[in-house]
Amino acid sequence: MLLYYVRHGLTDWNVAGRLQGHRDIPLNQTGRAQAVRCGEILRDLFVREGRSAADCDHVSSPLSRARETMEIVRATLGIAPTGYGIDARLTEISFGEWEGLTYAEVMLRDPDVVARREADKWEFMPPGGENYRQLAHRVGAWYASLERDTVVSAHGGTGRALVALLGIAAPGQAVHQEIDQGVVYVLAPHSLTCHA
Repeated sequence: MLLYYVRHGLTDWNVAGRLQGHRDIPLNQTGRAQAVRCGEILRDLFVREGRSAADCDHVSSPLSRARETMEIVRATLGIAPTGYGIDARLTEISFGEWEGLTYAEVMLRDPDVVARREADKWEFMPPGGENYRQLAHRVGAWYASLERDTVVSAHGGTGRALVALLGIAAPGQAVHQEIDQGVVYVLAPHSLTCHA
């Protein structure tokens, strides 16, 4: 089963380096343009593969930045913007008490936090948040429910969890995988390709 994975477009909090997590931050203009670009990339991929957008399911995280990205992608593909599923298991990793802060602000509270997090990022849990292992558990339950190839609009963290779940990289490496905005990742077991 293939996943056509799109990280939501840029937000003002991304620009400011603020941890979003479960906070519902909207796309900015650049993010909307990135979503259009992802729709164009997907359209070209589907033409090359001899398929249409209707051959796939379409699912988004419930957060507005992911939903708006999906709606723009679908409009760019020429299909109804709102004809997609929403699944809470695709919500970004929770940063708990850190949400809304920059890493610099987090480090003012706890100067050693980066070293502790980098020592085992898969298991590290921000206060009141979740770790990648927990995220992978809920994303894995979502993935197990799929019935056909799927276009996904979600987040960097959920993308990294899928990289680990699909055996593309070991968990300790997957947490460092770049999941960029404005590109489409095609994921399958033990396979990841990036289309920009």
